[in-house]
Amino acid sequence: MSAKRGRPINVEVRRKIVRLAAQGATYREIVDQVGPSMRMITAALRDWGGVTRSDTAWDPSARRLSLEERLAIKVGLSHGRSLSAIARELHRAPSTVCREVTANGGRDHYRPAAAHARAARCARRPKPTKLAANPELCRRVIDDLGSLWSPEQIRRRLRTEFAQRPEMWVSHETIYKSIYIQGRGELRRELARCLRTGRAQRRPQGRVERRGRIAEMVMISERPAEVADRAVPGHWEGDLLIGKDNKSAIATLVERSTRYVLLAKIANQRAETVRRALIERVHTLPEHLWRSLTWDQGSEMAQHRLFSIETGIDVYFCDPHSPWQRGSNENTNGLLRQYFPKGTSVSRYSQAELDAVAVQLNGRPRETLGWQTPAERLTELIALTG
Repeated sequence: MSAKRGRPINVEVRRKIVRLAAQGATYREIVDQVGPSMRMITAALRDWGGVTRSDTAWDPSARRLSLEERLAIKVGLSHGRSLSAIARELHRAPSTVCREVTANGGRDHYRPAAAHARAARCARRPKPTKLAANPELCRRVIDDLGSLWSPEQIRRRLRTEFAQRPEMWVSHETIYKSIYIQGRGELRRELARCLRTGRAQRRPQGRVERRGRIAEMVMISERPAEVADRAVPGHWEGDLLIGKDNKSAIATLVERSTRYVLLAKIANQRAETVRRALIERVHTLPEHLWRSLTWDQGSEMAQHRLFSIETGIDVYFCDPHSPWQRGSNENTNGLLRQYFPKGTSVSRYSQAELDAVAVQLNGRPRETLGWQTPAERLTELIALTG
């Protein structure tokens, strides 16, 4: 029997069908739990937008509309309620509901599951830049920069030459971001040289409080997008593990994609001592496994520029009071407290003893690595790229 010829599906039953499908249930499992025929379930899902499970299973923050709220919007629309009335029921701003419905087909064609899947896709990070997504535009911008045009001159010329092709328009801010944030290594330096200032680092916009700051810091917001998804090896996080009364410390390094750990003994927390200790650790692994280092704003990294010159490793600094921006390192430092409890001095440990602790940590299977160990994953990377 078709959904049209049989009795209509109750609204709550329909919502349960969509909810189960969004959670990954198969059609057979929905039939077993809800009861309607396979054909009725298919019709219900089609009317309400179908299901793309990888997207509809997305659980957004409270600031965004949830799947349940989108289902409620559909019910309200089907009952002829105004958008303002629906917004009041959801305790949302009317403009939020209006934008949601308008962007997803309007009152007559709004489908909650499809709308939720679309919102999940739009929320994915990192997003490709306009220059990265348009090779023709990218080549043109690079050529114009090579001719020593300013980003503002490039923006205005493109609007004039390609008046009928909006895909070839780009803002000067996008050009700057592509150089200072997405740009990397020699390409970044080459493009920066094309700017009139010749700077490879952008000056802060507006007034910035500088007291107590490390000179020439490059903040984590300018770190390449490839670092965030952990797909590219060679990006490290670092910090000091502090001993009793802040009188001793160990430098800890963690590679983001493999969770491989290196420990360095330091005699004191002076910037020069830390820099030399880190350089020694860098030389224990192949050069291609060192791309960047993310650290907090501790004064022990005051010689970060000299460190970068000597090693070729870019250093990025976290925002103040934001330890989650070095999540892998924070987690590792917690594990290290099993070996170096708080309230004890760490100065008595030799580099050989620290290396032995690192070997133990690197030999632990990790769920995030598919139960491989960091040492096994790093060995694979060296074999593939060696």
